[in-house]
Amino acid sequence: MKSPVTAQRATGPLYVSLASPLGSLTVFEDAEAIVAIEWGRAGNERPSPLLKEAKRQLDAYFDRRLTRFELPLAPAGSRFQRAVWDRMRAIPYGEARTYGELAEALGGVARAVGGACGKNPIPIIIPCHRVVGQGGRLGGYSGGDGPATKRALLKLEGYLLV
Repeated sequence: MKSPVTAQRATGPLYVSLASPLGSLTVFEDAEAIVAIEWGRAGNERPSPLLKEAKRQLDAYFDRRLTRFELPLAPAGSRFQRAVWDRMRAIPYGEARTYGELAEALGGVARAVGGACGKNPIPIIIPCHRVVGQGGRLGGYSGGDGPATKRALLKLEGYLLV
């Protein structure tokens, strides 16, 4: 698996893979923060205490025992992207906001918010699946099987789509 994670320690990146109801996921760490989640399994895992905790929290999320992640995150992105991702993290479990609502709160436009959602390097933990289109339309999703994965995550959280 090729990773977008470019920051590496002398011995390579730290990562751990896990099975989820949506397929295998691999979580990456750099400088003691989570920097990416990718769909797929990586071999020769290099776990750390933080990655073991991330795996524990993701397992609890998929088992419906966790509604808010408490992990240090360091997503790489522009100032605007990071602002969008911060807003997404504030959306409560089981709820959704529209691209337009986030855009209005940030003084931007819905299309730019959608672009930031698509560039989110830490899906699930930064819950871009909780951002939907106007009128409750599903909208896109860049992870897993696209919109089907987004629908599954929203259903897991008990959010009913229109």
